[in-house]
Amino acid sequence: MSRHDGARVPAPLLVPAALGVLFLALPLVGLLVRTPWSQLGTQLGAPGVGEALRLSLVSATLATAVSLLLGVPLAWVLARSRARGRTVLRALVTVPLVLPPVVGGVALFLVLGRQGIVGSWLDEAFGVTIPFTTTAVVIAATFVAMPFLVISVEGALRAADARFEDVAATLGAGRWTTFRRVTLPLVAPGVAAGAVLCWARALGEFGATITFAGNFPGTTQTMPLAVYLALQRDPDAAIVLSVLLLAVSLATLLLLRDRWLGRATA
Repeated sequence: MSRHDGARVPAPLLVPAALGVLFLALPLVGLLVRTPWSQLGTQLGAPGVGEALRLSLVSATLATAVSLLLGVPLAWVLARSRARGRTVLRALVTVPLVLPPVVGGVALFLVLGRQGIVGSWLDEAFGVTIPFTTTAVVIAATFVAMPFLVISVEGALRAADARFEDVAATLGAGRWTTFRRVTLPLVAPGVAAGAVLCWARALGEFGATITFAGNFPGTTQTMPLAVYLALQRDPDAAIVLSVLLLAVSLATLLLLRDRWLGRATA
């Protein structure tokens, strides 16, 4: 059997695969078809649109930075550590993936709100209030997006050849030096992939944000919240904002894929 024959898609898989593509692509096609292109400039120039986009981009980027700072070490613990309780820890990390975002927002409020477990102490000791601020937007986005990065990096660590780390250790490199000089370069594609997924998820976050941070223009109103608000009063504006958010997400994914993940080779 030739390589070409081996790569041929079996007929029983072709039909459901095609249906899957249609299921994912048709809503996007419908969005583009129904977009009022003649009103594009007017709708994008409406008050608050630029501020909502800026807030979304900044909060998603900050959430990704925090996720990298906390998530990469956490992924290493899950993949390489032999500490007890890793199964429970992995379950805790993946909970935000299946938890309804609104519930996540409520949980954040109960911890960081003015009457929360940590929030009450912050308010009394430092006069710091987190809910309904831009900081709350970043925290909500980090909570729902960081598991994507952790899972991606953990998978990369498990797939990486540990012999290179063993060689570095035999040459006298300490654990921190080995992690910086050997482990991180080995799993860099996985880290980049996780960061992209994390950023995209943070950009589209809605439920935890509106629950924990509210919907205040210029402070906590991100693009998804602006789309939801526009849908209630002006469907055409909601469509235009949705197309803008879609364009930003696709452009970022494509650019980062070309830059860090590389193109698939034949």
